Amino acid sequence: MTALQRPAQRHGPRRASTVWGPVFFLLLPFLAVYLLFFVWPALQTLWLSFTTSGLTETGPWTGLSNFRTLIGDASFWSALGHTVFFAVLTVIPLTAIGMLMAILTRSGGRLRRVAQAVFFIPYVLPVSVATLIWQWVLNPNLGVVNAATGSQIAWFSDPTLAMPAVAAVTVWWTIGFNMLLFLAGLQNIPQETYEAAALDGAQGGQVFRYITWPALWPTTALVLTLQLVGSFKIFSQVYLLTGGGPFDSTRVVLEYMYDTAFTNTDAGYASAIAVAFFVVILLLTLLQNTLLNRGRA
Repeated sequence: MTALQRPAQRHGPRRASTVWGPVFFLLLPFLAVYLLFFVWPALQTLWLSFTTSGLTETGPWTGLSNFRTLIGDASFWSALGHTVFFAVLTVIPLTAIGMLMAILTRSGGRLRRVAQAVFFIPYVLPVSVATLIWQWVLNPNLGVVNAATGSQIAWFSDPTLAMPAVAAVTVWWTIGFNMLLFLAGLQNIPQETYEAAALDGAQGGQVFRYITWPALWPTTALVLTLQLVGSFKIFSQVYLLTGGGPFDSTRVVLEYMYDTAFTNTDAGYASAIAVAFFVVILLLTLLQNTLLNRGRA
């Protein structure tokens, strides 16, 4: 029998096992870390939410008692309202301003790299540094803003201004990341498309409406989703700038959960808050994605 007449050897199963063996071996450390530091704590939190456990001892199983208490907890609903208010103040501005900055810096000529770096620098700052800068900028006595306007506004001590001030700090601090995402989206738009539009006589507003905006819609949907989740996870800025005050006007869900766990040492109820808040974020994210997909269609 010649070589041409020999039946082809089947290496499918052996080759598959040969390929997936090293892949699984390389993924094993990541899977171990993920299971140990993400999946296991999540399962522990879910279990604790059905108990009256403290920080150092495990309490008895109480079923849905914590969740029934949570439904009538005015402090929780107040904190959730403050969290939603913060999201309203940040999600749309972070998306719109990030897109605008990306469009402007992309067509900025020689200085575009410098402008992009300047806008991105705040994002690499630790939250403690960013909040410290703005505590000085908005200081009622020595702050730059009050000195420039000739006023003595207590930005972080006024219940009506504290949350908008925290939102403004957050926008300044995190806008650079959104700008990079939109810049990446702009890079995927062929230059020939703009050249063809120019030949057809399209102006700036028309180019944005019919070319740039539709092409950036997937990036916009991604940014909106990331910002919604990120805004609901607000904690550090509030904790460092206002501590939840004044008069609990900036107390958000994560800070309420933190106080419940580490100040009141009620790990069971804090876990119930975490589980309920996770469900809220999940439902809002699914709703937002559904609306965005309809808008895309």
